[in-house]
Amino acid sequence: MLKNAKKKLAWLFIALISPSLLFAQSGVNGLNAATTNLKTYIDPVTDITLVIGGIVGIVGGIRVYSKWNSGDQDINKELMGWGGSCLFLVLSSLIIKAFFGL
Repeated sequence: MLKNAKKKLAWLFIALISPSLLFAQSGVNGLNAATTNLKTYIDPVTDITLVIGGIVGIVGGIRVYSKWNSGDQDINKELMGWGGSCLFLVLSSLIIKAFFGL
């Protein structure tokens, strides 16, 4: 009797699992659709990142120039900070495109 109950339980388990195995392929289609949808956002995001990098560069250049004209001694720190942030923004936009293969 116990053997018969185990068989019934195994068949019930297979019956419950098999529909989820059939629907697994729709998940792949969903992932492909999400990837395609995400790739449409990459170009605008990288363009916005480059624009923000340009604005940060202009603001940083103005601040460094004003400190230089006022005779401030920490121009190198300021220049490295603003230059590093601009470089980071430009490189991050390139890395995003490379990551998604565009």
